[in-house]
Amino acid sequence: MVRLSTLCYIEKDDQYLMLHRTVKENDINKDKWIGVGGHFEEDESPEECLLREVREETGYILTSYRYRGIVTFVSGDGVTEYMSLFTADGFAGQAISCDEGELLWVKKKDVPKLNIWEGDKIFFRLLEETDRFFSLKLVYDGQGVLISAALDGKPIKPFTGEE
Repeated sequence: MVRLSTLCYIEKDDQYLMLHRTVKENDINKDKWIGVGGHFEEDESPEECLLREVREETGYILTSYRYRGIVTFVSGDGVTEYMSLFTADGFAGQAISCDEGELLWVKKKDVPKLNIWEGDKIFFRLLEETDRFFSLKLVYDGQGVLISAALDGKPIKPFTGEE
């Protein structure tokens, strides 16, 4: 099965808006901290999906955002997800409560201390260290353990993000 999704890390005052996924049953992200986003609806572009999902989950209307990369998640349980990764540094509107969990502003330096996916640690590092568009492939074993990673088609060390 193939899925298409967006994920956005909204930035403010050296912090990211993080979503602690605690609500949905049978959620692959249960108890993890992630950005906001979701699955494409029919005929949506990545940008349209991004804007809709951010508005639905946060109440914010993005006014400044960047398409940073494409992340290929191979779950190991028959699902491959192609995720369009964005950052945003401009938004308007009033925050709303999210029906998927708790939204919290977290200092960027503290994000790796949260319960996040191992592969997310790699793309957080890429977001901080490069301005270029990247393609990151993350392969998991079906039990949530990262077994390999590749940046722009070249294998990298999964747990450090170093080439």
